[in-house]
Amino acid sequence: MPLYLNDDQKMLHDSAVEFMKGEAPVSHMREFRDKQCKDGFSHALWKQFAEMGFTGILIGEDEGGLGLGHVEAGVVLEEIGRNLTPSPFLTTAVAGVEALNAGGKALRDKYFPGILSGDTVLALAIDEGAKHRPDQIGMAATREGNGFKLDGKKQFVVQGGSADMVLVAARTSGKAGDEKGLTLFAVDTGAKGVSRDNARLVDSAMAAHMQFDGVLVDADAVVGEVDDGDAVLRRLLNAGRSGAAAETLGVGSGAMDITVDYIKGRSQFGSLIGSFQALQHRISHLYSEIEVARACVLKAQQLLDEGSASADMMVSVAKAKAGKATALSVKEGVQMHGGVGMTDEYDIGLYMKRDRALQEFMGDVNYHTNLVAEMQGY
Repeated sequence: MPLYLNDDQKMLHDSAVEFMKGEAPVSHMREFRDKQCKDGFSHALWKQFAEMGFTGILIGEDEGGLGLGHVEAGVVLEEIGRNLTPSPFLTTAVAGVEALNAGGKALRDKYFPGILSGDTVLALAIDEGAKHRPDQIGMAATREGNGFKLDGKKQFVVQGGSADMVLVAARTSGKAGDEKGLTLFAVDTGAKGVSRDNARLVDSAMAAHMQFDGVLVDADAVVGEVDDGDAVLRRLLNAGRSGAAAETLGVGSGAMDITVDYIKGRSQFGSLIGSFQALQHRISHLYSEIEVARACVLKAQQLLDEGSASADMMVSVAKAKAGKATALSVKEGVQMHGGVGMTDEYDIGLYMKRDRALQEFMGDVNYHTNLVAEMQGY
């Protein structure tokens, strides 16, 4: 497929651009940061996401959604990144919905209406340590009557404090490191035995350290098949990683844009600093890196929509490339802003903070670079 958007996707892009700029610009993010909002996002804005149809992008038309794909979800996510918009879109409408799409109809009937209306928020309880290592999941899920009992901890669950339901990856057989034996559960956060310790991340988003002490769930809470949850987890991770790559790309593009605007207006030694050849070379290099990353992200989304066997590797390529390009963008941005780039008055520092949070979400550059190498037999 060509690496550009078709006419329908361009229309969605135009709608997302106008919506984010009008309803959820960087000033909106500052507002929620400064008032220390306990959820870190606006529930009213989340309802507006639903009214725009964004929350139903990956939900089938027969279930009330738009029946679109990861390319379209990425279009929205890039604008979320560009405007630093706080929202549960990535965890709920992308990764969460993709996991539920692989589950049973009863779960979709239970949660899709709330997602479509903007009333429901989902979270992803995957990681158990400081870094993203899904292959090391060790949380126990033991048989209990006609269901399961969950015991263990999950770390840095983004939106975990405000979620209505959390998708929990636990081990029903085997041990940490085994390829099989994982099961994914849909756990209502109000269940007995679930406790949450909220933590504010570097970008002012909210996450939670979650404890599961003998949490009882029935068999209907299983997403996919018992002991074969790695198939559903793979779909969730691919959706979350490609989505995070798209949002990261938006952060990098937004940082580059405000940096270009700044050097076009900032004078030094009687000249606009944007006229200095050294800065022009650096901006040109940054632009090329962002565009290469954009191509990688779009290709990964296209392969996911096609159901290609190559999607796994390209998703990791996209996550790594978007991470490297955006890290370059925010660092160059802070430096080209000079001393004021380190102050809260200028937005460039906010882009650097969002980049740091997204780098860690579902695997950083080093993790995915290593994953690609392993897929290639190294």
